[in-house]
Amino acid sequence: MATLFRPFSPPPAAKASQFNFSDSSSSPFSFPKTHHPSSRKSFSKIQSSKFGNFLDLKPESKPEFFDFDLPKFDPSSRSRLDVIIIGTGPAGLRLAEQVSSYGIKVCCVDPSPLSMWPNNYGVWVDEFESLNLENCLDKTWPMACVHVDDNKTKYLDRPYGRVSRKKLKTLLLERCLSNGVQFHRAKVWKIQHQEFESSILCDDGNDLKASLVVDASGFASSFIEYEKPRNHGYQIAHGILAEVEEHPFDLDKMLLMDWRNSHLGNEPYLRTSNSKFPTFLYAMPFDSNLVFLEETSLVSRPVLSYIEVKKRMVARLRHLGIRVKRIIEDEKCLIPMGGPLPRIPQSVMAIGGASGVVHPSTGYMVARTMALAPILAEAIAECLGSTRMIRGQPLYHKAWNGLWPIERRCVREFYSFGMETLLKLDLDGSRRFFDAFFDLDPYYWHGFLSSRLSLRELALLSLSLFGRASFPSRFDIVTKCPLPLVKLMGNLALEAA
Repeated sequence: MATLFRPFSPPPAAKASQFNFSDSSSSPFSFPKTHHPSSRKSFSKIQSSKFGNFLDLKPESKPEFFDFDLPKFDPSSRSRLDVIIIGTGPAGLRLAEQVSSYGIKVCCVDPSPLSMWPNNYGVWVDEFESLNLENCLDKTWPMACVHVDDNKTKYLDRPYGRVSRKKLKTLLLERCLSNGVQFHRAKVWKIQHQEFESSILCDDGNDLKASLVVDASGFASSFIEYEKPRNHGYQIAHGILAEVEEHPFDLDKMLLMDWRNSHLGNEPYLRTSNSKFPTFLYAMPFDSNLVFLEETSLVSRPVLSYIEVKKRMVARLRHLGIRVKRIIEDEKCLIPMGGPLPRIPQSVMAIGGASGVVHPSTGYMVARTMALAPILAEAIAECLGSTRMIRGQPLYHKAWNGLWPIERRCVREFYSFGMETLLKLDLDGSRRFFDAFFDLDPYYWHGFLSSRLSLRELALLSLSLFGRASFPSRFDIVTKCPLPLVKLMGNLALEAA
């Protein structure tokens, strides 16, 4: 839902809000194995349609850079740093401004710290209001809607907003500068550790030393260690910010999910594959001619083919009568979801995509990262902001357990159980699930999507969801969830041990 956005960066073939799973300005990523469920024949047919021409349009946006005079760290000075943060995406800058507010010496390392973030980000308005960041939204809608099928639509009385990347990054940079954060333009190649300090080796030949290194460079980072195989599910989407001749969307509602498949009536190959591995449309209408459109696979393992996602989007826009005049931005989004947490603790701290904070069932991350950074900063400040300077293993333990206390780890296991359940649902099962999910008391579905529920509340949500579900949906739960449920209980037992 991405832009449940989408926090995270990859091959040059796709433009950025592109795959960015990076929380930094750039990050390499090898594309995972994909489903290729349909034939070339259907794609040729769609491309020839007059409504399929948008695939041939090139995005008009150019790389943007911020006009800030960033204070540069001088490696030749050999002055000691307290914290080095790798990456200047939302996670890195948010943590930098929070940690530095305690008087701790912070340096952010990124090859392009002034470049515009590539992703679009969408959030529930109340999430940013609780963080006093509502002024960083450039557009809000008073409600959202979900098309379950051709005959049923859910209207969600919860305002939704699009994050202004320019406003948010400007705010975080200004706060970093006022707190004395320094910057070093380079790519980190290697991290080495001694008992009480760590050093990074950069591609410009410089090495920097600090008491703590935090990796905020995104999921593709090679600096974070795992004890278990990284068996992620993947959310993949293709999105465009486009000027169109017209569109059918209400301007006072954002479209969270459109599960309808009537657009595939004349595309048997696509219809069959979509019934097994469904995608939905996500849309943010800005005015009668400007709209952000994104075809999204909520979660799949292995990841659904990007070409398949684009085929379905072409068919859907043609069916809706949406004719694209020009593409302002395009976006290839790939979000790893679920999977194991990093090894806790370890010598490199992490936040953002590298730390496992992506919501395993939805792909949301940016609001959650904004909320967790102050918690992690406080844990770091308790060690490095004190006169006794707690460093080494006690610092790593304090930081990692500040971000991932036992309760939060158990809650994440429950969300991962939700992801494993969604992986087993076809189109009809997904429709039944979300039909019941958005009938829940708003407290529960709001809390689930925003990662606010306790383990007890998640158990109550599950009971309520089962009670409200249709008989076929209950059958899905009973027949398809035992294995994920056993896995959940086993992981909860391990976390509590």
